[in-house]
Amino acid sequence: MGRTLDIAPLRSFVAVADCGGFQRAASALHLSQAAVSQHVRRLEAATGRILVERQGRGSRLTRDGEHLLRQARRILRLHDETLHSFVPQAAEPVIIGSTEHAAAQLLPPLNGVLEQELPDQVMRFRIDRGNRLREGLDTGQVDLALLLGPADDPRAWPVGQLELTWYSAPTWERPSLSQPVPLVVFDQPCSLRNRALEALSFHAIPTVIGAEAVQLAGVQAAVRAGLGVGLMATLGQTPEGLVARDDLPQPAPLPIALWARQSLPTEISRRVAEALCQLLLAPADLAPSDLPPAPLAAPVDAHLEPSTSKGV
Repeated sequence: MGRTLDIAPLRSFVAVADCGGFQRAASALHLSQAAVSQHVRRLEAATGRILVERQGRGSRLTRDGEHLLRQARRILRLHDETLHSFVPQAAEPVIIGSTEHAAAQLLPPLNGVLEQELPDQVMRFRIDRGNRLREGLDTGQVDLALLLGPADDPRAWPVGQLELTWYSAPTWERPSLSQPVPLVVFDQPCSLRNRALEALSFHAIPTVIGAEAVQLAGVQAAVRAGLGVGLMATLGQTPEGLVARDDLPQPAPLPIALWARQSLPTEISRRVAEALCQLLLAPADLAPSDLPPAPLAAPVDAHLEPSTSKGV
């Protein structure tokens, strides 16, 4: 047929009608008045009709112009709706929760790995107590949670274990054998608190709670103040102002697991779990039997299935 109604001229034509003239239409479209006039002339050439005629200092649409205006609005509406249907929808962010024990050392490299592994997925992190993160999984406020303790639920993926270290103030001295060892611990419920008490009780070392805190900063401040020793998971990085202790029994490492919200796509859980395994496989003193299934060493379906094992 050889004749076409292009979108840009149609948009200029509708703007002339809506704005009441060429100059105002040009301002609204951020075009020159000459460009808008040229667009209208192209439409007149395509239709073979006069669409706009001068009226004093202004202009008005002819009957053919009114007809084209109705059709132009329909064409532009369909054009814009069609393009909009192909606009990528913004992905909902995946909320990854973590306890403070793993956050400072583990989340920065985890975020870097996920930016490479899942570049199109927005990740958001939340730091909280383990019990609150579990509640968040149940209510849908958290999608994934990195928690200390065994992977004793079908939603949990074992990803490794954290070595635990006793820390004290540099000037703190252990009491005599007849005196209880003062401990700085987190409020209950807390896996670290339980592991500290179990480790010393197993060796018949008496203990007393010297201080309790809700957050890691509070535990470290109390230990720094000399109120007792604290058991912490620091991934080998000694907190500022503290010293590691080797005169207390070494507790067993704590397993760490990635818990997933029930309806979260399995592929997202798997990719995050694999990233965590890569980061947590670094300690050289873990026995092979202690390691989680090696990520990326086998096809995706052959490893990292959620665990249903019980116990620490």
